[in-house]
Amino acid sequence: MDQTLSMASADDQANSCKPLIKPMSVRSEPRSPMEIHELSDAENGVFADPPNPQTEKRTFKPVSVKDGFMNIAKSSYVNVLIIFVPLGIIAKLVGWSPTVIFVLNFLAIVPLAKLLGYATEDLSIRVGETLGGLLNATFGNAVELIISIIALTKNLIRIVQASMLGSILSNLVFVLGFCFFLGGLKNYEQEFNATAAQTSASLMAIATSSLLLPAAFVASTSGLNVEDSILSISRATAIILLVIYAGYLYFQLRTHSALFVATEKAGNDESEDPQMPLWMVLALLGFVTVLVAVCAEFLVGAIDEIVLQWHLTETFVGLILLPIVGNAAEHVTAVTVSLKNKMDLAIGVAIGSSMQIALLVTPLMVIIGWIIGVKMTLYFNVYETAVMFISVLIVNYLIGDGKSNWLEGLMLLGVYLIISISFFYFPDQAGSGLNGNSTTSAQ
Repeated sequence: MDQTLSMASADDQANSCKPLIKPMSVRSEPRSPMEIHELSDAENGVFADPPNPQTEKRTFKPVSVKDGFMNIAKSSYVNVLIIFVPLGIIAKLVGWSPTVIFVLNFLAIVPLAKLLGYATEDLSIRVGETLGGLLNATFGNAVELIISIIALTKNLIRIVQASMLGSILSNLVFVLGFCFFLGGLKNYEQEFNATAAQTSASLMAIATSSLLLPAAFVASTSGLNVEDSILSISRATAIILLVIYAGYLYFQLRTHSALFVATEKAGNDESEDPQMPLWMVLALLGFVTVLVAVCAEFLVGAIDEIVLQWHLTETFVGLILLPIVGNAAEHVTAVTVSLKNKMDLAIGVAIGSSMQIALLVTPLMVIIGWIIGVKMTLYFNVYETAVMFISVLIVNYLIGDGKSNWLEGLMLLGVYLIISISFFYFPDQAGSGLNGNSTTSAQ
């Protein structure tokens, strides 16, 4: 009897030691050091080699021509302004007043910029992440590039410089302020990826320092003729900035793409498919680019008369008015997604656009000016560089905690309004040192 009880207790003890859930599989081999390292990284949320989406072949459902045209028409409410494209062209051909030509072509470029962005996004879906990123960097700033190149060929250097600075401030302060303000009214507090935002903001600080140095150089050598030195410094700096921007693209798209996954997912709630046939995308890109070039030519050609008739300065036109045209589509996108609490995407659009202007478009203008024989430099007067530096500092401070609210947005909007008022009264003569005026001779 005692033997039977002891055997039963031994069985009960053995059964109590068995796991309640049987494991799905048992690994018969020990893990290699590499596997242990990868598991450790995965537990910490770090992936040494994130999956590359370009290695996966994607198939897209075919899109008919009819559906393509319907998708283009319904892509944005801004498309209703497309009527101003033929009106703006007719106004120039018929010889209407410069004010009418300027206003009509000003309004015409807004829907064209939106269509250009729509076609670029559709093409990016087909070509993969890396090439898609390059396409977005190129065509995303196509309007600013076209307007600036046309102004540069007309020797309107002051307009080009002011429009570059204005585009940076518009995206960095005005658009971001609207995103924080409107998003904060709808949501108590919004959160975003502080690491990705700080990376972009740090690059903005580097770009700002490249504009501070020429101004400091001139201030330190007052009374001396340093025009050639500033030109050489600007051209060398432009090349370095382009290299830094190329490095940033590689950082974002290849080595550290995991940091930007949240931003990409924020704008893609469902799987993306092309919205029109490939030939239609290419035709739309080419056709819209030509229309933008035509309208920009008429717009820039009317600036001199607008400055005289409206009693405005070239600085105000370039810094406040022209950025509205080039960045209108991005403004609408950023504000719309912020209302949907997608702050990673909103900040990516606002700060990313500013960074592209500072690290890509502005240096390109210096290089293009070098090629066509125009003395385009990175020299901005002390007041302009101070405004930009303060704006970058404020934005860096506000995004540091990875949170935003409506009061922060209101502060940014107030700062932009103060900047606009100050530049309304800022005389062109004060900003025309070295080559910052429209009368600079070409070389």
